Amino acid sequence: MRSDRIEAFSDGVIAILITIMVLELRVPHEVSFKSLAPVLPVFLSYVLSFVYLGIYWNNHHHMFVTCERVTGPILWANLHLLFWLSLVPFTTGWMGENHFAPAPTALYGLVLLMAAIAYFILQRRIIASQGEGSLLKRAIGGDWKGKLSPILYLVALAVAFRWRWISEGIYVLVALIWLVPDRRIERALIDRS
Repeated sequence: MRSDRIEAFSDGVIAILITIMVLELRVPHEVSFKSLAPVLPVFLSYVLSFVYLGIYWNNHHHMFVTCERVTGPILWANLHLLFWLSLVPFTTGWMGENHFAPAPTALYGLVLLMAAIAYFILQRRIIASQGEGSLLKRAIGGDWKGKLSPILYLVALAVAFRWRWISEGIYVLVALIWLVPDRRIERALIDRS
């Protein structure tokens, strides 16, 4: 089975998640810039989550470019990832509406951790179906970002109830790590040609 259907479905789900998040932004009924202050936490949580969903969309696309065939385990692993990503709008809204309180901040981190684990599982399912000599396996190499991110999420979860600002900083740090362009798959595709 080719990967175009799974890619289209995943693209649609991620697009809907971003749409749901933006629709949750409430417009103030006053016309001054001062009226934006109460919605600033909601907006900041939206920006962070938009970046995260964008990172997942981008990396998902690159990963499936290397996928020669889709198997049942890949389909289920992809649904597993989409499940955790589908919780991002809820945790984003809860965290923003409650001004980054400890419990919503911790739950946000748990969802990010589970999405990272689900992405890893999907990656492993693709490699298993394509073989250890697969393009994806060669491209990701040691995957320091993929290994470091869950560790940072665990640290964020551990400190969320005592020092939530550290948790928030870790979420931003992980997003920044992934925002740095990663050309491993693109280079592997060029080398294959």
